[in-house]
Amino acid sequence: MIAYIIRRLVAAVGLLFIISAATFSIFYLVPRLAGSSSETLAARYVGRAATPETIGQVAEQLGFNDPIWLQYGRWVKGIFTGAEYDYGAGIERCPAPCFGYSFITGQPVWPDLIDRLSVTLSLAIGAAILWLAMGLTIGAVSALRRGSILDRAAMTFSLAGVSLPIFFTGMIGLLVFSYQLGITAPGGTYTPFTENPGEWFYALLLPWIVLALQFSAQYARLTRAGMLETMGEDYIRTARAKGLRERDVNVKHGMRAALTPILTIFGLDFGLLLGGAILTEQVFSLPGLGKYAVDAITNNDLPKVLGVTLMAAFFVVIANLVVDLLYAVVDPRVRVG
Repeated sequence: MIAYIIRRLVAAVGLLFIISAATFSIFYLVPRLAGSSSETLAARYVGRAATPETIGQVAEQLGFNDPIWLQYGRWVKGIFTGAEYDYGAGIERCPAPCFGYSFITGQPVWPDLIDRLSVTLSLAIGAAILWLAMGLTIGAVSALRRGSILDRAAMTFSLAGVSLPIFFTGMIGLLVFSYQLGITAPGGTYTPFTENPGEWFYALLLPWIVLALQFSAQYARLTRAGMLETMGEDYIRTARAKGLRERDVNVKHGMRAALTPILTIFGLDFGLLLGGAILTEQVFSLPGLGKYAVDAITNNDLPKVLGVTLMAAFFVVIANLVVDLLYAVVDPRVRVG
């Protein structure tokens, strides 16, 4: 087991390296292959009235004239040792871990990522708890009552939840529950947990429900399908023949084996959410990584976009690593070699 964990960790590090190189190439190499010059990249960091001489000087100061492999090596080195950026008016020190320096806002990227991560983490964890509780419960009950009115109602709910986009349900939720009934908080009222836990919960309650509605529908359908397949296996009939209570058969044998595909997709979904729930954060004006990424793309701020992309990739890789390690715990048929 220890050797397996070490192998997976090494593979995760290698995967992150490949993702970082590919992402860096998309932002800095592909534009050159498409015909852009160093001056074209540097023009994004200067005013519209800048002269060609000024743009050329900025390109030299930012290292855009260097080979792409040297630029990438300098960027990777900055993550571990920090970096210094000469933007003309002076030299700015970006301490490690340095994921780049935004010359549009004049701030290092890493502190912004950490500050926004707390918002996205709060949103993702709360919504994940809700959608797992709702999805697994609805799916299991629907599978055990196959063909009943409850089963059909649950699948209708699942179909509606999957079909309705978050920006629609979010807007409707804000209109009805926030602005008309006054039950939930309006958009843009996020309060950090450390300042006021009650206000934090109140501000995130509706975003949690809206996000959980989208995911719980999918999990309910997957749970139902897995339970229907599992409950027909020979070991389920053996467990019943041994005299086990029906609850133990359904939960300890049926549900546990059906959780394997659920665990797989949960790792992907949760990892992606930690990289930024873009639509939900935009609808509710939450200052998380998703809104941070949208603002960076709008302003053409490449260091910020690169930082968010790599953080999202990191969470997806780590989430899948944890899922692989949990397979043997959830399903006893799985053995780690």
